Amino acid sequence: MALRILLAILLAFLAPTSAHAAVTATGSNGASISIAQSKFTKDTKVKVSGRNFDETVGIYLAYCVVPKKGAAPSPCGGGVNKSGTGEASYWISSNPPPYGDGLSIAYAPGGRFTEVVAITRKIGKFDCRKVKCAITVRSDHLHEGDRSHDIFIPISIK
Repeated sequence: MALRILLAILLAFLAPTSAHAAVTATGSNGASISIAQSKFTKDTKVKVSGRNFDETVGIYLAYCVVPKKGAAPSPCGGGVNKSGTGEASYWISSNPPPYGDGLSIAYAPGGRFTEVVAITRKIGKFDCRKVKCAITVRSDHLHEGDRSHDIFIPISIK
């Protein structure tokens, strides 16, 4: 019995610990996004994983100021990116219109994606230490006004 207690204490000290916990947010349609942590002390990059997205609906993944309820996330870091790559915003769509070829990123099977998003203290003139900012997902411009795909993970920058 004493050996079990000693072993349990030893394992508790050897077990890895983390000051930050992974964060997942799920939308009303069952799609979800996850990041390793949501609290930061400086500008950084975060790996965002998504799953269970409807592959027939394109989305924008971005770091944005949290909008008023019912509004699209805006303003966002990034913006129009003619190379189709970046670290502040992404267009994810498996069936973009012809002009979107090479600009959008196709979903992996199961409506999945993994992209790296830049987290910054400021988005334009907005200071994310003073206003709420978040990793966001929303419907792309082909489904403008459809708020059913909105997902937010609030970000804290100290």
